[in-house]
Amino acid sequence: MTTIEAIKNSWGWTGLDPLEVIAMNEFGNLLIRDKSACIWRLCPEDLYCKIVAPSETEYRDLLENAEFIDDWEMKTLVQAVREMLGVLEEGRRYCLKLPGPVGGTYSSDNLTTLRLIELIEFSGYLANQIKDIPDGTQIRLDVAS
Repeated sequence: MTTIEAIKNSWGWTGLDPLEVIAMNEFGNLLIRDKSACIWRLCPEDLYCKIVAPSETEYRDLLENAEFIDDWEMKTLVQAVREMLGVLEEGRRYCLKLPGPVGGTYSSDNLTTLRLIELIEFSGYLANQIKDIPDGTQIRLDVAS
């Protein structure tokens, strides 16, 4: 399965019809151009996929926004995680075992690496499952191995 296929299958419920991945960070966040030229950000650790720039002009402006760049690059966090887990193997990304919206934190016991395709699939599945649950609602995750 290609990255675009995984995005479409796992996050298509958001309305995203992906054309190409234009950027990726070490935590598997993706900037994706859709078929209407909007730019989306897929953020696995926060379980969202949303439009961040509705046009190429706004995308260029976004790339000059220091706050966005700091959030995107995650330099301090990436450096700390790299020291803890090592350099990423080909095709893998750092991630939270339990994403933020379901109680996960950026603590050493909640950090790991995962193949990018698996990260896209897992985060899209979980985000879709909880999308209609009000914030603060207790949930129970059943994990099958």
